[in-house]
Amino acid sequence: MNSDFCVAVHALVFLNHKASTLSSETLAQNICTHPARVRRVMARLKKAGLVHTKEGVDGGYQFPLSPGDVTLRQVADALDLSFVSASWRSGDADRECLVASGMGGIMDDIFARLDAQCRETLEEITIGDIDRRIFHREDPPSMGKRPVR
Repeated sequence: MNSDFCVAVHALVFLNHKASTLSSETLAQNICTHPARVRRVMARLKKAGLVHTKEGVDGGYQFPLSPGDVTLRQVADALDLSFVSASWRSGDADRECLVASGMGGIMDDIFARLDAQCRETLEEITIGDIDRRIFHREDPPSMGKRPVR
């Protein structure tokens, strides 16, 4: 996973809180990152229908959806993220040794299951849940159906 997920969630929560059109510069200032990075992340959220854009002097991004209906899984899916993956595989599928030839595929299966579990957890947490937690309208640590760890 990369930090684009954090940028996206932060932006959506802030847009929801402000309930207005905000520029990438305003979002970047609140997120503490560069406006170009915000624009790159927001373009993917727009493509997924999670934000709208407004052109012109008063232009920027809008969050048009109900915060209770937008799950963190939708955000992750919009960004095409993997939460658990390996950048390196041990073994070699062409080797005669069963351990060397089988380990990579088995580890890929394990990582895929772990990633699926992450996505299931994210399905239970909405932008509205985060908003309620930030503004103390919910007793921590519960969010969604399960506590966030």
